[in-house]
Amino acid sequence: MKILILGSGVVGTTTAWYLSRAGHEVEVVDRQPAAGMETSFANAGQVSPGYSAPWAGPGVPFKALKWLMMRHRPFVIWPNPEGRLAWWLARMLANCTESAYRTNKSRMVRIAEYSRDMLKELRAETGISYEHREGGTLQLFRTQQQLDHVGDDTTVLDAYGVPYEVLDNAGCIAREPALSRVKEKFVGGLRLPGDETGDAHYFTQRLAALCAERGVTFRYGVNIQALETEGGVMTGVRTDQGVLKADRYVVALGSFSPALVRPLGIELPVYPVKGYSITVPITNPDAAPVSTVMDETYKVAITRFDDRIRVGGTAELAGFSNKLRRPRRETLEHSVRDLFPEGGDIAAASFWTGLRPMTPDGTPIVGATKVGNLFTNTGHGTLGWTMACGSGRLLADIIGGQAPGIDSADLSVERYVAAA
Repeated sequence: MKILILGSGVVGTTTAWYLSRAGHEVEVVDRQPAAGMETSFANAGQVSPGYSAPWAGPGVPFKALKWLMMRHRPFVIWPNPEGRLAWWLARMLANCTESAYRTNKSRMVRIAEYSRDMLKELRAETGISYEHREGGTLQLFRTQQQLDHVGDDTTVLDAYGVPYEVLDNAGCIAREPALSRVKEKFVGGLRLPGDETGDAHYFTQRLAALCAERGVTFRYGVNIQALETEGGVMTGVRTDQGVLKADRYVVALGSFSPALVRPLGIELPVYPVKGYSITVPITNPDAAPVSTVMDETYKVAITRFDDRIRVGGTAELAGFSNKLRRPRRETLEHSVRDLFPEGGDIAAASFWTGLRPMTPDGTPIVGATKVGNLFTNTGHGTLGWTMACGSGRLLADIIGGQAPGIDSADLSVERYVAAA
């Protein structure tokens, strides 16, 4: 079977890998000159099943108001007359209940845990390298109030069998020795030992090379214009280089997926939530983090790669703007400077932004659509790197008619149709 994948980010590329591995003829199309050049390019670097949770939850609307008032605020909304933002926010607010949170969390943990297992298998099978570490995630609490409410998180982790450690100040330093330099800045933390780290861009490009070795065709620099259908099935993808045809089609274009499928009567509730990162050259390895430290106050992830620190965060609702805003950089710089002041050369850091494709319930949209030979793999939000291998393997099994490794009935776009 010939399968055409639209999008060569980490999600599209992992999908190509698993489809090729299953024996299909696979072609990947992207407007960029290489794989992993947009949202996968400079994310926070976490593979975090234990940190997989929807942004929509009880109390979040009130927390969001507080975040908007902070100097180094983790959440920003820009005035936007676009009606789609209001529509998406309304759907997200509807998920800010206890019951919705439990349902959405269970979906996210299911696919994230499966994805970590698939990543480990892929690593063992291929020997792929991407500056991977298995040092866990340390969620750092600056205040006693944050530490006192750790039970809100551990109750959920207990329910899904996710291992964790609640640490005091000394325990945090034992896991992240560089924090001994700023021990007065925090009171404790929650460590998730099963989490991993790695450079998603390196991974995506190296996996694309392995895919090419298997015969996958990558067509870069191709602008996708529209999906063509006849009689309720896809007949081709119109591009600036002609119409491309296949037996099955996969839309894995992140935040750009909804506009492409909307003319077919498919409504994907995915909105671009803008994130930022800085990449800091390490000057003193002993003063840098060992793995990932999540600064709970500013919602900033500080991740160690081989010779640099990746600092990622901020949720900015600004449509499809890719403008680099200085205040967001200042927030990232403040967090890393405050916790790892001697670790790297912040003045030499590169600055980046990307559009995370967020769903109102936090769960990606993976599976079939009402167009018989059209499938989606999008809406992973901040967890595209975490969920990529699981999503790719899951969709490959669905397309190939194989029994998926996890329950997938509630992961497709049909869950929104049923709820309407």
